[in-house]
Formats: sequence, C-alpha cells, structure tokens
Amino acid sequence: MIEVVDAEVVRAVEAIVMVSSEPVPSELMAQLLEQPITVIEAVLGELSSAYEEAGHGFQLANVAGGWRFQSHPTMAPYVERFVLDGQRARLSSAALETLAIIAYKQPISRLQIASIRGVDPDAVMRTLHSRGYIAPVGRDPGPGQALMWGTTPLFLEKLGLASLDDLPSVASFVPDANLVEALEKTLRVNVDDALTEVEEERDTSEENEQSTQSETHN
Repeated sequence: MIEVVDAEVVRAVEAIVMVSSEPVPSELMAQLLEQPITVIEAVLGELSSAYEEAGHGFQLANVAGGWRFQSHPTMAPYVERFVLDGQRARLSSAALETLAIIAYKQPISRLQIASIRGVDPDAVMRTLHSRGYIAPVGRDPGPGQALMWGTTPLFLEKLGLASLDDLPSVASFVPDANLVEALEKTLRVNVDDALTEVEEERDTSEENEQSTQSETHN
C-alpha cells in the first residue's frame, strides 16, 4: 500500500505523529491530508510493521484512540532509568491502589472507593486528578447524586492501551486456589507453633518462679 501512496503523504503522517504531544486519531490525519481514512490507516499500519521489523528502539503504536511514537517495550529498563530516576515523583502505593480501583470499577464514587480501601481517598484522588489520570464522568442517579469518577485518555496513553478493554483481567492478579490453601495452612501452622512456644515459655516461667519461692522458704 505504501508503495502506491504519494511519498509526501507518508512523510506527512510521520511528521504529524512526531510533533503531536497526544495520540493522533487517523480520522484527523485523513482530514488534514485530504486522503481516505482507509489509506491513512493502511499507511499507519505498514509504517508500524516496518519499524518493528527494522528493530528500532521505538514503535508507532495505536493507543487511546490515536497513533503516537513511543519507546519499544523491550527498551523499558533503559527508559525507566532516564525518565524516572530523580525526575518526577512517582505515585505512592496508595495512589496506585486507588487508581486501580477506579480503572476497574468505573464509574465509581468517592464513598465507594473509601468503602473498598477502608480509608478516606480524598488526598490521593486530588493527586490523581491533578495529574490528569482521573476525572468526573457524571453523577449517580440515586439519592445524593454522588459525583462519579473514571479514568482519562491520559491514563490509557501512559499505559499504552487502546481502550479499557485492554486492561488485564483482574483474575490474573488473584492467587491460584491451591496457593491460597497452602498459605492458609502455613499460617495456621505458624500460629499454632507460636502459641505452643508461648505456652512453653509460660510453663517454664511458672516453674522457675515456684522453684525460687521454694528456695526462699527453705
């Protein structure tokens, strides 16, 4: 397809994606370049395959409803050293936990998040909102009409996902039933051993105390 498309169109597609700070929808590029969307999507697809086959450290990816250049996943260790080391503060574990709840449960209210986490999420939600990862998406039709929250296109962009459907299944994070059973048995054994040690220490202490008292009387 690229061979029969004007080289200027191919170069323009690359240039537009290169300078954009956000993923560029193929529909927008089709309008700007006055080309059928099928042609633009074919160009994008073949460029993406060509970059991958050439083994570049970057890729042309379809994320969050548009196309962008991004570092190749295999280069993540090196990119992390450059981007994360000493630059912008990372999200806390509490913020990541709250973000995960919103991502998988959206739309969700602040009170619902609090009931899941067991703590007030206001502070971490303000952080997530200020960074553009979450935003209000409506109101609960029930009593009180609570503000409902969801993730943003920036959230998808940061994770390199095309849509929320690409989120990994929650089941993949749940331990296997056999593992849970083994952990429960281990915990029970550890608790029983600890109780036995406490009882033995208490018996020994009582015996020593009785011995001391007997020697004092003698």
